[in-house]
Amino acid sequence: MADQPVLKLLAKALELWLRQQCEAVQNLEIELQGSSRDLLRGRLAGVRVQARGVRYQQLELALVDLQVSELQLQLGQLWRGQPLQLPAEIPITGLVGFTPEALSNALLEPQWQGIADGLAEQLLGVTPLMGLRIREQRLVFQARGLGSAEPLELETTLCAENGHVRISAAAGGNDALLAMAPAIAVERAAIEAGMVVLEGSATVITT
Repeated sequence: MADQPVLKLLAKALELWLRQQCEAVQNLEIELQGSSRDLLRGRLAGVRVQARGVRYQQLELALVDLQVSELQLQLGQLWRGQPLQLPAEIPITGLVGFTPEALSNALLEPQWQGIADGLAEQLLGVTPLMGLRIREQRLVFQARGLGSAEPLELETTLCAENGHVRISAAAGGNDALLAMAPAIAVERAAIEAGMVVLEGSATVITT
């Protein structure tokens, strides 16, 4: 169905919109689900987006695999050569994957440094956070306090808790709750294939 001219046009419009929302996208694949007949009525059965090398709000996502269920679209502007108009809110489900190196780099950015140092304080009792790495399916936090000669390390495990991410010391003891934005609900958090993987649902605001 994706080889039909109407769906091809919509796929290109969606690709343009997605690239405009991100600071960088290396590889992007869009699979449209539906027929040209339905689309002419403004209905699309679903969309699957798969991408790699995405940079969004200073976060580097190694892997993105998202699904959108039925969409109602206003396509009049698109037929006139104008930008695609999407619904104001779009519910999505799927997963994203972060490498520990990318997370370390992002958490040192001013936008995220307060969260990073808060996690380091709760988990290790010192700040600032120096970096993250993965060791045998554990996420290792590394921080160095003032006057410390050597950095402190803590192996942690991840799990989803009421839509957020609970980070717990693997050997027991300290833990921290990484709160998500109200529009995001994490249903699964894990270390897989050398990445931090978060799976769940979200609402994308397009306006």
